Amino acid sequence: MFRKIFEGKAMQKSTVVVGMSGGVDSSVAAYLLKERGYNVIGLFMMNWEETDASGACNADGDFADVARVCSALDIPYYSVNFAEEYKKRVFSYFLQEYAAGRTPNPDVLCNREIKFGPFREYALNMGADFIATGHYCKIEDVCGKTRLLKAADAAKDQTYFLNQVREEQLSGVLFPLGDMTKKDVRAIAGREGLATARKKDSTGICFIGERNFRKFLRGYLPAQSGKIVTLQGETVGEHIGLMYYTLGQRKGLNLGGKSGEDGRWFVVKKDLENNVLYVSHGDESPLYSRACRVENLNWIGYIPEQKFSCRAKFRYRQPEQNVTVTLTESGATVTFDVPQRAVTEGQYAVFYDETACLGGGTITEVFY
Repeated sequence: MFRKIFEGKAMQKSTVVVGMSGGVDSSVAAYLLKERGYNVIGLFMMNWEETDASGACNADGDFADVARVCSALDIPYYSVNFAEEYKKRVFSYFLQEYAAGRTPNPDVLCNREIKFGPFREYALNMGADFIATGHYCKIEDVCGKTRLLKAADAAKDQTYFLNQVREEQLSGVLFPLGDMTKKDVRAIAGREGLATARKKDSTGICFIGERNFRKFLRGYLPAQSGKIVTLQGETVGEHIGLMYYTLGQRKGLNLGGKSGEDGRWFVVKKDLENNVLYVSHGDESPLYSRACRVENLNWIGYIPEQKFSCRAKFRYRQPEQNVTVTLTESGATVTFDVPQRAVTEGQYAVFYDETACLGGGTITEVFY
């Protein structure tokens, strides 16, 4: 039905549909594109339906902010519900990974399966020439290949979360914030009087938000308590379910009074078969690994050699690390130049060169 908006009109400008989240980044992305002369349409995605009054994802409030911003910019705006697709494509995977004792990152999968999947298709059916989001990154076309470039603001670069987006999904995509800093974005929003100028950045997984993670997960997966054991075999406590813990975790172990020695307790291993959580006190060395196996590889504008050197991240906020990647039949073995702390199964190894994100894959095994 949206295509009718443009029928019969001499469209001299390109039309771009902007994924509007109700946050400051997508708000300023829409503003910048309008300033550049595009016909801009705002499209709000509802990916999680929460009827409980205590739900943290306030879709109604976010859409109200989208409405305020789009009205101020004098652009049309709409809402589309992808909740069913999200549950099938992202949330089911999230539960499956936690049940298997791994620590997934559903935000990575959401980009491929929702934002640059159904959302992109929906926007094209609206008559869009381009789609745009408020991600901090850039793209460039070189010799028929699309490369995903790092953002100018290294502290906000979001290529890590886009490592599973397929190269063809980036066709016709605009990232207006790629050359901007967060400070600049907020300054523009304030100058233009946008309702989201001072809105707090969202953190964590949207459908969990600020609520108690353990309570949320308990509503979907049964938890089984078990022993907390040191690597020397001493039982020091009881865990409430392996799915609630991740490698390197310090808080929430309730082991503070179990030793008179200096130092803190760390989660160092999970034994799913025997339902045992292994911990170390003070000594972090068991957390350091030398390599990992990666599967579900996705390359973006890059054709890898059988063996090559590059940089990699194993979690979002981590500085890039020098690694050697060796391709295998099922994926790759990634060998670290220096041992890495708390590399976690279920997370992503994301590969980089000086300027671009080369792609990434899921960590399926860690070698110590």
